[in-house]
Amino acid sequence: MSQFDVAVIGSGPGGYVAAIRCAQLGLKTAIIEKYPTMGGTCLNVGCIPSKALLDSSEHFENAKHNFADHGIIIDEPKADLARMVARKNEVVDQTTKGIQFLMDKNKITVFEGVGSFESATQVKITKADGASETIDAKYTIIATGSKPSNLPFINLDKERIITSTEALNLTEIPKHLIVIGGGVIGLELGSVYKRLGAEVTVVEFMDKIIPTMDGALSKELNKVLRKQGMRFNLSTGVQSVERNGDTVTVTAKDKKGEEVVFKGDYVLVSVGRKPYTEGLGLEKAGVELNERGMVKTNEHLQTNVSNIYAIGDVVAGAMLAHKASEEGTMVAEIIAGEKPHINYNLIPGVVYTWPEVASVGKTEEQLKADGVAIKTGSFPMRALGRSRASGDVDGFVKIITDEKTDEILGVHMIGARAADLIAEAVVAMEYRASAEDIARMSHAHPTYAEAVKEAALDATGKRALHF
Repeated sequence: MSQFDVAVIGSGPGGYVAAIRCAQLGLKTAIIEKYPTMGGTCLNVGCIPSKALLDSSEHFENAKHNFADHGIIIDEPKADLARMVARKNEVVDQTTKGIQFLMDKNKITVFEGVGSFESATQVKITKADGASETIDAKYTIIATGSKPSNLPFINLDKERIITSTEALNLTEIPKHLIVIGGGVIGLELGSVYKRLGAEVTVVEFMDKIIPTMDGALSKELNKVLRKQGMRFNLSTGVQSVERNGDTVTVTAKDKKGEEVVFKGDYVLVSVGRKPYTEGLGLEKAGVELNERGMVKTNEHLQTNVSNIYAIGDVVAGAMLAHKASEEGTMVAEIIAGEKPHINYNLIPGVVYTWPEVASVGKTEEQLKADGVAIKTGSFPMRALGRSRASGDVDGFVKIITDEKTDEILGVHMIGARAADLIAEAVVAMEYRASAEDIARMSHAHPTYAEAVKEAALDATGKRALHF
């Protein structure tokens, strides 16, 4: 039986990062992945492929609607979905091969097959052909991720009634895509097909889209996406989804309790994700789950079995690739005897629509509910020279500070390249900066980042210079 210091089950952005960090720290490491390619949901059917399609569809949108404003005159562009999907697959293939290279470089032993516990220290690996082998590990890291959730009355046929996985590989542009769920995944994939010519209707149970983010972001994104042609039905609960040939009918009740009916040719069910623990054999190792089916862990991500840890989507917290990676690094360092930490308040969240949405720290609603006295400052993107030059004038940056100390408590933005701009806020808040600190820092001109400085100026006493 092969002996390892650490075995990692799952090769997503949590698992493969944990394996690399373990190897860097001198631990003999194995990683177990049931699929032929590494990278988990993120690299194969999540973050990377969705961004590839978002970028392709954004190019098409610009060619169709925005090039003329820049003096670029072209014939009417046509969308070749098959080529976009093929390019997406090429990006995925290159990225997943990069993970395999990193495994080889760091001398990590890769096992292809389903990993399941035989005991607290032994993991059985069952290959697709049924053959199996068992390895021994002093420590095991569970990094098996999540899968799309569903509503109990919906039959996912994966042809017309689909999840995000199937939405990445459609062979035709929908005529009318009905999206159930106004969260990140639904809005991103809805944006892809709206740009390519589909009619898109979003049905959301809550009274706002992106409900976990700051209310100002939800309101602005709703306005912008409506302007782009997306339709929203908020406070609307889906009752049934039925397919008849190429037509799918969604029956729902609105906030008045009245029945509303939507008909389309595709329905994307995007109601969140749930932890994936099937087949792990947790009971053989004695590992406990919580009431939501997540692996129970302490503040060190250690399970109730002392030599077994869990990270990423399979444990509590935001289901984000970068959160999983930070947890993978932390657990590797804990196993090696170091004392790392994660500030979960400073894990940023991003929505890759256009304009992009990004947020870190507390929302205004959370702070008010907690009774914290705050100040806010904001600055519209359209007041920036850089935004007018590029034509990306929608959105704003909002900074929330402690009323007494001026410490930044939350930063929320919607606009061009917000996904990149949010890193400045993360750095500032990690060092407990005040709005005055950012306001005093030089920001290059002309850039989108100037909106962060101007919002900070506004938060310190309505001192914004350009608005």
